[in-house]
Amino acid sequence: MSQDQIQEHVDLIAKQEQDFLAHRTRSERIADTIASFAGNLAYVLLHVVLGAVWVAVNTLSIGRIRHFDPAPFSLLGTILAFEAILLASFILMRQTRMSRRADERDHLMLQILLLAEKETTAVLTMNREIAAKIGLQKMAGDKEIEQLSQHTSIDEVAQTIKQTLPTE
Repeated sequence: MSQDQIQEHVDLIAKQEQDFLAHRTRSERIADTIASFAGNLAYVLLHVVLGAVWVAVNTLSIGRIRHFDPAPFSLLGTILAFEAILLASFILMRQTRMSRRADERDHLMLQILLLAEKETTAVLTMNREIAAKIGLQKMAGDKEIEQLSQHTSIDEVAQTIKQTLPTE
C-alpha cells in the first residue's frame, strides 16, 4: 500500500471522528469538557490545594479569618459529595456517548467485513472458472476452494458462535 493510500485512509478516519465530534449536542460538549478536566492532574492538584487551604483556614488562626466549617468539616464533606455526584454524572454521559460511537464503528466494521466477504467469494468463484477454462482442473475442483467460494451465511455463523461459546 502506498503512502498516499495510507494517508487517504487516515484522513478518512480523521474526518469520521471530526464529524462525530462536531455533531455532539451542547450538553455533550460541556460534559466532555468537564470529564476531560476531571481526568487531569491539574484537577487533582487543585483539589489538594483547595482542601489544604480549607482545612488550614478552619483549624489555624490566620489573622481575622473566622472558622466557618470547624472539624470534622461537614460543609466540605457536603460540597465534595455533591461534586462527586455531578462528576460521576458527567463521566457517565461521556461514557454513554463513547459507547454509542463504538457501536457505530462496530456496525461500520461489520458492513465492511460483509462486503469484503461477498467480494472475496466472487473473486474465488471467478478464479475457479478461469482455472477450469485454462485446464487447471485440480485447482478448479479443489474442495476447500470450492467451499470458500460459496456464500457464507452470517446468520449461521452467528448461531454457531452462540451455541459454541460458553454462557456466563
